Amino acid sequence: MDKYKHLNVEHIERLTPNAVKVTFELPEALKEEFAFTPGQYITIKTRINGEEIRRSYSICSAANAEQLSVGIKKIHDGLFSKYANDELKAGVQLEVHPPEGRFTFDASKDEAETVVAFAAGSGITPIMSIMHSVLSETDKNFILVYGNKKLEETMFHKEIAAMAKQYKDRFQVQFVYSREQNEDALFGRIERSTVNYILKNKVEKPQDCLFYLCGPETMINNVSDALVSGGIAKDAVKFELFTSGEDTAEVTGDLPEGKTKVTVVVDDEEYALVMDKKERVLDAVLKEDIDAPYSCQGGICSSCIARVTEGKAEMVKNQILTDSELEEGLILTCQAHPTTSTLALDYDDV
Repeated sequence: MDKYKHLNVEHIERLTPNAVKVTFELPEALKEEFAFTPGQYITIKTRINGEEIRRSYSICSAANAEQLSVGIKKIHDGLFSKYANDELKAGVQLEVHPPEGRFTFDASKDEAETVVAFAAGSGITPIMSIMHSVLSETDKNFILVYGNKKLEETMFHKEIAAMAKQYKDRFQVQFVYSREQNEDALFGRIERSTVNYILKNKVEKPQDCLFYLCGPETMINNVSDALVSGGIAKDAVKFELFTSGEDTAEVTGDLPEGKTKVTVVVDDEEYALVMDKKERVLDAVLKEDIDAPYSCQGGICSSCIARVTEGKAEMVKNQILTDSELEEGLILTCQAHPTTSTLALDYDDV
């Protein structure tokens, strides 16, 4: 069943020379379906130059807002991001999938006294929603470390500054700029030394904090390694990648030659196909016009997760699934190749 709904673009706000906030109007009939947990994302589907495009963008609006907003930064060769920044207008209707994702904050479950977020570039978008929830729905403290090239390219800068004034007793923000000196910011990139500075100078009880990391892969790795080295428990660190150095990586390694018979269950329907073992599972499934869930196709989001119920598959990379989820048989089908002569997948049982 196609879960995409038609939503009207209500407003477009210019955030930086290369980023916009797109706000969708939510009809009363769809508000329950599009209710979200802070940190989740939506997937937008449209056609550009005759080509179907699907792109995922994190929700930046507060969970109790009447509208649904996402931040979109223009990316080089990014077909939809260029369209959103240069051509998209209020009143245009787009197909939007209801919110998904597990990079979330739940005020009723998270017991940490302080939430600390490290974000770089457009990685700020899910953090904005989480930050709104923490500050407006709880009495927790929030510390934001936000890296950009310079002030001009800092998404949501005015909104963050306004929140710093509104919640001055509970909210601290540390900007980091790599291309310009600013008296209110650190110079350089977010790296191990930045983490050590924050832990020693901004955080009273690091072991009582919950950490959110969102941005490029290199930043995620540097910050998470520094936090763990500093005594922070791994389960207190949540992360979401916004770019990956392997998005376009080709398959490497000596995979077995030959074909695999694949059985796929989607929306209670069963399909069968034969695919090459060197091909990625999701690619083969989509070639058969099977309506399997997917979004980024780069192993960054979690839309294409399926459970292996028979046979085996190996992933080129995994930056989403935990060890326990792997043991349960879950895979990212956009990254997986079959390694057995038969493979059975269930997209419904995840």
